[in-house]
Amino acid sequence: MTTPAISVSGLTKKYGNQEVVKGISFCVEKGEIFGFLGPNGAGKTTSIRMIIGEIPATCGEISIFGNPVPAEINSIKQMIGVVPDYQNLYDRLSVRHNLDFFAKLNNVEEKRIDEVLEEVFLTEHQNKACKDLSRGLRQRALIARGLLHRPSVFFLDEPTSALDPHSAMLIRDLVNKLRNNGTTVFLTTHYMEEADSLCDRLAIMNRGTIVACGKPEELKKQFGRRSVKIELAGKNGPESREFSIDDDSEKNQLADLLKTCRIIKLHTQEAKLEEVFLKVTGDTWKPDLEEAA
Repeated sequence: MTTPAISVSGLTKKYGNQEVVKGISFCVEKGEIFGFLGPNGAGKTTSIRMIIGEIPATCGEISIFGNPVPAEINSIKQMIGVVPDYQNLYDRLSVRHNLDFFAKLNNVEEKRIDEVLEEVFLTEHQNKACKDLSRGLRQRALIARGLLHRPSVFFLDEPTSALDPHSAMLIRDLVNKLRNNGTTVFLTTHYMEEADSLCDRLAIMNRGTIVACGKPEELKKQFGRRSVKIELAGKNGPESREFSIDDDSEKNQLADLLKTCRIIKLHTQEAKLEEVFLKVTGDTWKPDLEEAA
């Protein structure tokens, strides 16, 4: 049996009497993109900080490729790369000097710097001070830094937040490339379309617990609503109706209308991951508008 890239069992975190992570369990397989979703305050960041050994768990077990956290944290640090949701570069240094500094800290050979600069399309910007970079270029610099030591597991926290569409597309393409090269990617995002298109599997967290876990398609079938929308000719002009294709009664109503009414338009509406998210969290969710501005 293959050892999971990440294994979490009964993971719990308490601050005083407040339990912010409540005994969560899941596995991430080698070479997959695993989405970790949830509203703000759900416990995602706390969970990730425990998984990477940044803070201790109150109880529970964590392992990275069979190496327990935090007992084998020195070995684990060589296996993981982390891109946080804040851009902590040395602003007065150039991109290359930032990478050179971290390469020396991790005993990474200098030629690797050129490789990651090319991988993230930063070669032409390598001599610019980080303070002069756009947000998208800064994000790519952070990703380059996280990839220097060729991690087996790569943690990406909101990598496309507040980026323009072109920069976001480049990062999504890079995430797919990492997966195709065998790297396990642990991704958090508030963009449901991004999670749907990128993730092989995902977990949705709410109020400290995992409320849904599986492949995006499976979750959409389980929790979403598939429907048919029609526009028909009515007495006072066009009328719009919607019918669930998973409900026998509504399917019969639709069949009757198709026989007796003149249909102007008809199209199917697949369940969306956003619907699943809203249903399983019970929250009125939207992206963080301040971050997205």
